[in-house]
Amino acid sequence: MLKDKIAVQLYTLREECLADFPGVLRKISQIGYGGVQFAGFQGYDPQELKAVLDEVGLKTAGMHVGFHDIVANTSKVVSDARLFGTRDIICPSIPAELRNEGGYKQLKKDLNGIAKQLKGEGFRISYHNHAFEFETVIEGQDALSYLLEPGVDNEILAELDVYWLQKGGFEPASFFKPYADRMPIIHMKDMTADGEQAFAEIGTGSIEFEPIIRWGEENGVEWYVVEQDVCRTAPMSCVQTSFTNLYHLMSNLQPNARPNIKR
Repeated sequence: MLKDKIAVQLYTLREECLADFPGVLRKISQIGYGGVQFAGFQGYDPQELKAVLDEVGLKTAGMHVGFHDIVANTSKVVSDARLFGTRDIICPSIPAELRNEGGYKQLKKDLNGIAKQLKGEGFRISYHNHAFEFETVIEGQDALSYLLEPGVDNEILAELDVYWLQKGGFEPASFFKPYADRMPIIHMKDMTADGEQAFAEIGTGSIEFEPIIRWGEENGVEWYVVEQDVCRTAPMSCVQTSFTNLYHLMSNLQPNARPNIKR
């Protein structure tokens, strides 16, 4: 079912999760989402949260884990990923102090080392972009392209965010092209069609989602993860709108799907 490929990044609902994480998970299931993507546990016991996921039938569409935790607390990160039944550990950003040529090279080296270490256990490491990566040039290419450069020696997969790609001046589906079979998860959010270019619910702004979905279905994308960093109205209402509109778009397109990524 199409809804089984649509998840929500729980950072969108961070305040709600802090107040009642189990209640948020139950509501997400009621909306129709097939999964959630974690960005920390807000002080809750992961075992308790996993029990709620099992109760309501939600899957885990990866975990966002800070770079320093991926490097310094690898065993705990892997334990959590194994508990939630996900293969995907995603670095959500690069720390501000590393946003320079040397820092990006360090991040690429360290994430590759961990990815190679964990590959035999079935785990994957991805990187989630913003727009600031385009401000640094490394070896003749922007820092994001440098980090994600396809090749047998690079184990870092892409988790590209369509809003931040467009914010950086790129057409998302065109930017995706080098990452066929290297992007198990896409981040989906819209951009207001005004000078502010603020975060918006899917289907209410300026981003063309049809070519994004077509590309994803033709190139093995496993999860479409809704995220909205800042909501102008109630966040739960925003994720409801985004789910409804994204599900409608996916249902109408009926693209030619390819099998899931095998790595």
